[in-house]
Amino acid sequence: MDKLEKLKSIIKSYKTMAVAFSGGVDSTLLAKVAHEVLGDQAIAITIHGNMHAGYEIEESKELAEEIGIKHVIKSVDAFEIENFVRNDDLRCYYCKKEVFSTIGEIAKSYGITTICDGSNVDDLGDYRPGMKALEELDVKSPLLEAGLSKQDIRDLSKAYGLYTWEKAAFACLATRIPTDEEITEDKLRKIEKAEQYLIEKGFVQFRVRCHGDMARIEVDPKERVKFYDEAFMTEVDDMFKSYGFRYVSLDLSGYKKGNMNNVRKED
Repeated sequence: MDKLEKLKSIIKSYKTMAVAFSGGVDSTLLAKVAHEVLGDQAIAITIHGNMHAGYEIEESKELAEEIGIKHVIKSVDAFEIENFVRNDDLRCYYCKKEVFSTIGEIAKSYGITTICDGSNVDDLGDYRPGMKALEELDVKSPLLEAGLSKQDIRDLSKAYGLYTWEKAAFACLATRIPTDEEITEDKLRKIEKAEQYLIEKGFVQFRVRCHGDMARIEVDPKERVKFYDEAFMTEVDDMFKSYGFRYVSLDLSGYKKGNMNNVRKED
């Protein structure tokens, strides 16, 4: 049995299923296959919190409509989540626990008890304290169970005609702030505006890290060349400062997954 057929078999065994839907590469493929296998017995649930960029929520709406899956969006105030603002090592755990508990409540109102996320085998090698919350809430990870890697997911997405097959990987905006540095609404919105600007400028894989009043821009090493232009650097500096940053820097090492895992406020 190939991985796609194994995935379909796993999903079929659920009978009903709710997908935690961000509109990213992983959850979009999962929603597509879930709808294909279960039809109306599968729904997609998107949580819209302060830690999410508005443009990502809009994109999730478009993707759900394209797939044809029923889509539910629920707004939450992340600042009401225990220890989110404090931003310690377990921030992701507390946040995931609240978010997936909310998803579970919504799913239950539709008569669905199986909640699924888009974790895949590549996620096992990264620091993800939120995985503990998923285990405690019995959230299923069918992509992981079927043995799908990120590349497998991109290949299958392309075969299905999903434009997300080449979409860059993104995480919630809180991951741009060093551990132990307080998370504020102002910081999250500055990051959102700065990253939206870089998207409009054609950057694909990047992060805008927030260190107090300084923005540290990480872009894919292949995209660093775009900054080798004095006029463009001045434009970026002016735009980021208009969003509220006092200093703007470019990380010469470029973007690398997990770059903030060991970065703390005092660093």
